[in-house]
Amino acid sequence: MVSYELGQLNLSWDNPQRTFTVSDFTDRVTQLLLNEFPDVWIAGEISGVRQAASGHWYFTLKDESAQLKCACFKMSAMRLRVKPAEGMAVVARGRVEVYAARGEYQLIVDALEPRGLGALQAAFEALKKKLAREGLFDAGRRRPLPDYPQRIGIVTSPTGAAIQDLLNILHRRAPGLHIRLYPALVQGEGSIEQVCRGIDHFADSGWAEVIIVGRGGGSLEDLWTFNEEAVARAIVASPLPVISAVGHETDFTIADFVADLRAPTPSAAAEIVTQHWAALPERLRRDTIRLGRGMEQVMLRAGERLNRQVVGRARLMIQLRLNRLAQRMDDLDSRLRRGDLRLTLQRSRVRLEQFESRAAALLHVQLAAASRRLETSQTQSVMAMRELMADKRPRLDQLSAGLAQLSPMRVLDRGFAIVQGPGGVVVKTAPPAGTPLKVRVAGGEFSANSE
Repeated sequence: MVSYELGQLNLSWDNPQRTFTVSDFTDRVTQLLLNEFPDVWIAGEISGVRQAASGHWYFTLKDESAQLKCACFKMSAMRLRVKPAEGMAVVARGRVEVYAARGEYQLIVDALEPRGLGALQAAFEALKKKLAREGLFDAGRRRPLPDYPQRIGIVTSPTGAAIQDLLNILHRRAPGLHIRLYPALVQGEGSIEQVCRGIDHFADSGWAEVIIVGRGGGSLEDLWTFNEEAVARAIVASPLPVISAVGHETDFTIADFVADLRAPTPSAAAEIVTQHWAALPERLRRDTIRLGRGMEQVMLRAGERLNRQVVGRARLMIQLRLNRLAQRMDDLDSRLRRGDLRLTLQRSRVRLEQFESRAAALLHVQLAAASRRLETSQTQSVMAMRELMADKRPRLDQLSAGLAQLSPMRVLDRGFAIVQGPGGVVVKTAPPAGTPLKVRVAGGEFSANSE
């Protein structure tokens, strides 16, 4: 068996007689190279530079005894800090692939640095691995940012463009925030100590709710302060959440990996820290509309409930009282008919037998007396009913006035409207387009169609 091993993958032929097509073989080799060299840094001297009309760059990296074809495609080329030039000593970063059409392996370049930066890049990778082993890059140790921070501490240069971008965006998106700047050098001698002191100042004072530390763009050397271990450990030690906002979107520093949040630029840091403040007016507008609709529904239900409970009950009580009075009148009338009238008739019969000549006169007298008593009783009943109704009238008027105050019609006087669909049903949600509607306002009614 023949076997060529790269990393943990291998290309093997268990059967020596197996035959590959050129395409199959090239695909296998391409996959092996991609897995083995997905991200490498290669130092060399540039030669044979050519830029195609498409915007892609092609050149060769060489040293004393070897050369390597390179391609830098348009999107990556736009982000290069330096453009390829004949004879330039560089360190190129990218991945190794196979260009199948020519059967050549080549480096697909994503970044390009002058050769002098090789030592810095090696130091960057070494520190990155060290801090990663300590767990300082773990997502679980990152602290959440406050949703509505009111006090923001910034550690950066007071004269750079970064602070102006930060302040402009913070003031525009969330006016009234309290912002304190700890002025610090962000590159050169003394910058490491000043940046660390700025982070420690806000951490120790406890004044700020979140810290933004960073600077504008620059070369790897310009950004190096934020690749120092002391700065990284100051960020980790801070009890307050820290946003790293260093350079441009394509720049990555050690500070970005240990911070609680990495912002692509200082401007982006200002937008991130104020994202909830900026969205607050719209949220309040939606809540106000929802609250208004809820209050309208509560008032409508309260009016209906009051109508059922108060007015309906008052009507029932009055009707019951009238029924009782009518029944009492019927009882009095019945008693008069069963009692006094019968007794009078009986006496009249006896007296008629004894005093035939006086019967008619006595009967007339008794009937007249009975009639007067009946009229008196009826008059008293009517007066009693009127007095009862007069006593209840103020309360009924008061309840009617209260009901009128809660009436939906009063809501119309304040600029609201009642929208009814087909059949007189009150519309509570947006109906289908073209639905005929009747809109009732304070001054009357009119028709409309939904859109």
